[in-house]
Amino acid sequence: MSRKKEQPIVENVTITDIGAEGKAIAHIDGMVVFVPFVVPGDVAVIKIIKKKKRYADGRAVAIRQYSDKRAEPQCPHFGTCGGCRWQNLIYSEQLAAKQQQVRDNLERLGHVDCQGMLPICGSEEIFYYRNKLEYTFSTRAWHELPPQNTATPDEEAEKDPNRDGALGFHIPTLFDKVLNIDHCALQPNLSNQIRLAVRDYALAHRLPFYDIRNHTGCLRNLIIRNSSTGQWMVVLVVAERHPGWEGLLEHLRDKFPQITSLQYIINDKMNDAYADLPSTTFAGSNHITEMMDGYNGAAPLRFTIRPQTFYQTNSRQAQRLYSFVAQFAELTGTELVYDLYTGTGTIALFLSHMCRHVVGIEYVEDSIVAARENAQQNGIANTEFYAGDMAQVLTADFVAAHGRPDVVVTDPPRAGMHEKVVDQLLSMMPRKIVYVSCNPATQARDLALLASRYRVARIQPVDMFPHTQHVENIAELILF
Repeated sequence: MSRKKEQPIVENVTITDIGAEGKAIAHIDGMVVFVPFVVPGDVAVIKIIKKKKRYADGRAVAIRQYSDKRAEPQCPHFGTCGGCRWQNLIYSEQLAAKQQQVRDNLERLGHVDCQGMLPICGSEEIFYYRNKLEYTFSTRAWHELPPQNTATPDEEAEKDPNRDGALGFHIPTLFDKVLNIDHCALQPNLSNQIRLAVRDYALAHRLPFYDIRNHTGCLRNLIIRNSSTGQWMVVLVVAERHPGWEGLLEHLRDKFPQITSLQYIINDKMNDAYADLPSTTFAGSNHITEMMDGYNGAAPLRFTIRPQTFYQTNSRQAQRLYSFVAQFAELTGTELVYDLYTGTGTIALFLSHMCRHVVGIEYVEDSIVAARENAQQNGIANTEFYAGDMAQVLTADFVAAHGRPDVVVTDPPRAGMHEKVVDQLLSMMPRKIVYVSCNPATQARDLALLASRYRVARIQPVDMFPHTQHVENIAELILF
């Protein structure tokens, strides 16, 4: 029986740069090594975990010298929870790394001239900025390792006998292991209080946590949302009816009068997706309300948020992101605008007072229902919304029926736009395309496909998610 080859531990390795997926970069014997939870300028002891032909993955088991680019993490779980990989990096350096990430992707993958790139728009709030968090229940709790432990998560999992319940976040690479979260610095603190109350009640009353391996148990997920209007929504997702979980909801209703909407979803599927499932209101309203200032003095916009509703999770930065879209669109009041991947119509409604008409298209039917509702409650009559697969809806017949757009705003998912959608944009030839992306790599690919008829003018990175490697980017494309 062959034994796994023990990888080396290397002393005094200097961390040189920021790499992919929020990891940092070091070089050992001429090989690039990706290391999480360290920052450029650190001198560390690195254990090699996996070695490939051209690179390796490593783990810092000790820091010999700390970089002057370091910040003190506010999260007690930093280094175990994989959500905020950059909390130990000062924010100005995070922004610089994200701007460089956008530039590298656009230039290398899209061959885009980045002379029009503007400075990244940082977030005014870098902690407690999220308006939504989703937690997972699990029968298998992950226990944090001391910093000097040289085991990998996979190795430690093999000898972890604990099977007590956890409510928190999944451990990266371990689908069934969940880290109990005592304090998360991403959502206002009431979120922490609610989560801890749920966990304490569930353990005290022996409510069965979900076992993802065997698909048994009751409690699956906890979703906590809040809005800038001070409203809170709590959604409990359960796998089955159990005599105790309604008592948990009663406990939350009585203990937290701040909860505007208390709901539950029954999910007996083999996966955690709940967007296609009905929600039931246990107490309060069936929604919360989000407000957003209008652009250039326009009336504020009101949005209805339900459990399945998509809304940007950083409300203040969403306002700034949409303001950049409006600036790039340069609407005069006469234009027909197409808003592709419109979601619940937030961008379409934000631009509606600046143009003649907006047509929004989105795959998710429930989102289109919400978009129409949002338009109605804001008294906006110059929008219309259609549901369906973008590549099948956005056809020559659709354009003939609704008119050739003057401006297109597109905000696709991480995978970017389908090639048929790109072809239709090239066929429609709007005078301008404003491309919003949460993935600069797929955005770069699409920009290269559009380069036969469009040049990239202004580029505006926006940091929606401080302490993570994720970045939004807006590109202005002008027909030539």
